Amino acid sequence: MLMTCLISSTSSFTLTAFSLFPPRPKPHNSNQKLNRYQQNQQSPPVQIPVKISRREAALLSSLSFLLSFSPPDPAIAFSFGFSGPKDWLKEQKKKASRFLLAPIDASRESLRSAYLLLARESGYTDKDAEEVRRYLKSAARDCVSQDRNSLVAFQASTGVEVCTFKLIVKNASSLLDDRDPIKLEAEVILTDLIRSFTSLSAVASENDIRLSSNRQKVADALIDTISSLGKFEKSIKDCLEI
Repeated sequence: MLMTCLISSTSSFTLTAFSLFPPRPKPHNSNQKLNRYQQNQQSPPVQIPVKISRREAALLSSLSFLLSFSPPDPAIAFSFGFSGPKDWLKEQKKKASRFLLAPIDASRESLRSAYLLLARESGYTDKDAEEVRRYLKSAARDCVSQDRNSLVAFQASTGVEVCTFKLIVKNASSLLDDRDPIKLEAEVILTDLIRSFTSLSAVASENDIRLSSNRQKVADALIDTISSLGKFEKSIKDCLEI
């Protein structure tokens, strides 16, 4: 049996019962009396009026509308989340980190090239000594004041930052607070790195590195500088969270 709900103008529902079965075919003449008797025994459809208020009718209508929609599949349900501009900039810095770290890699390679020249035991010439100094100057990235050329020195005197390592720290830590421990540590390591490059440059300039003993002094200072450069690289990665 199927129940059908009819809403009247007086805000009442009438529930009507009716049969789903198709009408039976007409009986043969021999069974007409029996069939007529059975039909008379069946009860007529029952109508049950249900009186509800307008408020309840509206509530039921709204409820029926909501229930007509099946709940969404949890597997495809999702929520929208928007990150702030700071988070977006942080992700952009991570993506561009290889460009920010490239000068550090280049400095490391220059130091290694200088070390290979210093490690040679014989046939060391003035040209080789000059090549070592050139590698050391390139690796310092204008962070040793006495090794700057006139143009770079002039720029520094006007307030322009010319030290590449300082610019790297400034860029990598730009999204961190001034008192952030990671930023403060990076600045301390930067100071140690510049001091290490300055010491290395002084040792290479003050000693005749054509002599084996003096080359060893430069080589020892160079190894310390490579170690400081590795710590500096790690501090930059910490700032970038990579």
